[in-house]
Amino acid sequence: MSFAVRKYICISFILHVSLLLSACSLDQDVANLYKEEIPLEVEIILPQSFSDNKQETIEATLTQDGKRITEADFVHFEIWKQDGSLKYEMEEAVEEGNGMYSITKKFDRNGLYYIKVHAGNNGSVIIPQKQFIVGELSESELNFLQKGLQKQVESHEQHH
Repeated sequence: MSFAVRKYICISFILHVSLLLSACSLDQDVANLYKEEIPLEVEIILPQSFSDNKQETIEATLTQDGKRITEADFVHFEIWKQDGSLKYEMEEAVEEGNGMYSITKKFDRNGLYYIKVHAGNNGSVIIPQKQFIVGELSESELNFLQKGLQKQVESHEQHH
């Protein structure tokens, strides 16, 4: 194959690739075609301390775009004990007004618990989780927390 033919094939190839790549370029307004979601935010508010066999109220404040959400699409609370020995059914929150939602529960066992808030509004869904302690922790729950802290410290040290 002569030099001129190779040159022609090479230039032809480059032109075809350039045409293909230019056809794939993004439209300047492509970002405007997609709905921009405004994230929902939830602050879980727990009592200072929990006592067993006492009714306790847990609250969640919902905001979106800096404004409190007074009529969220849904707000549910889910509570369980860390060791799996107790799990409350997911329950719809009571709307208290001004973006505040609550649930009242009686905790009849000491231990480490978790609460998860399932909330949604205007297409934004959030499911934050928080742990809390009722009364005293068992030795196995203390060990569980210490192992978790140890893993966090080890993980943090590896990043440096």
